[in-house]
Amino acid sequence: MKKTIGMFAHVDAGKTTLAEQLLYHTKTIRQRGRVDHQDTFLDTHTIEKQRGITVFADQAMFFYNESDYYLIDTPGHVDFSPEMERAIQVMDYAIVIISAVEGIEGHTETVWTLLQKHQVPTLFFINKTDRVGADPARVFEEIQKNLSADVFDMTEAVTVTDDKVQLNKELTEFIAERDEYLLDTYLETGFEPELWVETMKNMVKELRLFPCSNGSALQDLGISSFLEKLDMLTTSDYRSDGAFAGRVYKIRYDEKGTRITFIKALQGRLKVRDEIRYGDNEIFLSEKVTQLRTYNGSKFKTVDQVMAGDIFAVTGLSAASAGDGLGILEDTTEFEMTSALKSKVIFEPSQNAKEALRYFKMLDAEDPALNVIWEERTQDIHIHIMGMIQLEVLKDVMKERFQVNVAFEEPEILYKETISSEVIGYGHFEPLGHYAEVHLKLEPAVRNSGITFESLCHTDQLPIGTQNVIRNHLFERDHHGLLTGSPLTDLKITLLTGRAHNKHTSGGDFREASFRALRQGLEKANNIMLEPFYDFKIKMDFEYMGKVLTDIQNAHGSFNTPIMEGNSTLITGKVPVATFMNYSQEFASITQGKGTLNLVVGGYYPCHNPSQVMERINYNKDADPEYTSSSIFCSKGQGYSLSWDEAEKEMHCL
Repeated sequence: MKKTIGMFAHVDAGKTTLAEQLLYHTKTIRQRGRVDHQDTFLDTHTIEKQRGITVFADQAMFFYNESDYYLIDTPGHVDFSPEMERAIQVMDYAIVIISAVEGIEGHTETVWTLLQKHQVPTLFFINKTDRVGADPARVFEEIQKNLSADVFDMTEAVTVTDDKVQLNKELTEFIAERDEYLLDTYLETGFEPELWVETMKNMVKELRLFPCSNGSALQDLGISSFLEKLDMLTTSDYRSDGAFAGRVYKIRYDEKGTRITFIKALQGRLKVRDEIRYGDNEIFLSEKVTQLRTYNGSKFKTVDQVMAGDIFAVTGLSAASAGDGLGILEDTTEFEMTSALKSKVIFEPSQNAKEALRYFKMLDAEDPALNVIWEERTQDIHIHIMGMIQLEVLKDVMKERFQVNVAFEEPEILYKETISSEVIGYGHFEPLGHYAEVHLKLEPAVRNSGITFESLCHTDQLPIGTQNVIRNHLFERDHHGLLTGSPLTDLKITLLTGRAHNKHTSGGDFREASFRALRQGLEKANNIMLEPFYDFKIKMDFEYMGKVLTDIQNAHGSFNTPIMEGNSTLITGKVPVATFMNYSQEFASITQGKGTLNLVVGGYYPCHNPSQVMERINYNKDADPEYTSSSIFCSKGQGYSLSWDEAEKEMHCL
């Protein structure tokens, strides 16, 4: 049986230390490393050792009680949460580690939300019970109250002796209440260990039960018992027959520049020299696997084949990305963690910008959330980031891996644009020897829905193939608005009609006409700016509520009715990233470190200060070389341009 277990926690909760203990207890490593000693098995990168945090999701392998385990240690710092989320998609189970002193912290709730979204069965481990101020009972109650009422403490309630399982009365009743068949059987025949264990396994896998244990990873307290129960309550049913199906979960480049694709096999088996089919948007590649690797920490060995349930890496795939389905699995995972900030890369004068771009493109393949952008006109590189710690790490990565010194400008907010009125945009492209006309209806869409397309064009006007060409052109690139040149979003585009010429329409004519129609529509629409907002969740003592609510209002945020529980207050709401991104330190000062502040980018909403932003960015829509809203017509063998406000009356389909 093969199981993939993910390790998750807020930074400094002891996640990597627990991973070391699990590897030690299964005789995978002979000596337990420590984060402060910089000798842990999974934090092998120089940057991780120096900073004492997990940055990259790396895996280890161990064998226990007839099962093969893949253990993935994920980053605990919020700046590296996209790396964490990419790893989640291949987990069979997750272990969430929570400090017995600090309890649930901001990132803990982010982790829990993502695990629920991706439907990953979860076990909890309350760590650091040996520390002064530890209160595992209080933390368990926090989990019950804030994460799930279906969590149960198995530390003392479950005992395994000579392969015989015993549950105490309290836990027996707790579980029986959640399974009608089990309750009926219990009332009729009493406790049947095998039935209970199998039922508990199913309930855990179906996210109806969440086991919890406590102990101290550093002092090796409760680890053996936790491992035993982890093995007892987890299962898998991978099938190695049938066609191969897999999922890409990360990309890496080795020291020679070879592209390594890390995959979870979900069905079938894969051998060296086999071909893998993958792709999206109806464009598929088929490439041959040149090498199969299984990694354990920083080391790997080559193998001839892998089977369902295995985590492995291949060479030979040139374009697969994290989230891609492989083989008969054709869907792509959509990721939730997005950046709200961007920064410009600063090079030394002697550095070749195009060479640096090549390195950043490699990092972009490894971390698609970077969204590396090259501006040809200014020869600048811009990246999307989660926070300042990420910039510090990127600086170290560029120096260590590529011997390139870089710095970064102060991060800026990533803005977007949309429209608030319905318009029809017209585009005509008819220089000599070319011809295409497109009419598009543009409508505001639901907030945070992106850009969608439909066609109402009759096939008498444009054949289905041409309508699909227009659609593909509209989605082949990001479009930007007129106010600041920021990306366009929350827009429904409907193709109404168009016209082609049997003789003169060719190649990119409909691309030109479509882009001009979109831009011409924007010229007539009521354009609005959007900015990223945090969804916040704040817990604190009642005495601090007035000050915090005032701060939220001053930051142009909004909040729901506070929820009072004893002396504790829970506040949820939305607030602009721009005004709240540095609030954590002030909040810690206000609450004397006793409150919790959870901030997750929750989408884009109307900007609180659009005039100031537009003035600062100073975008000139008429000077953007990549976009034009004018149309080109032809008369007497000569092409001529008409501005957006003059072109409409000359359209041929009106």
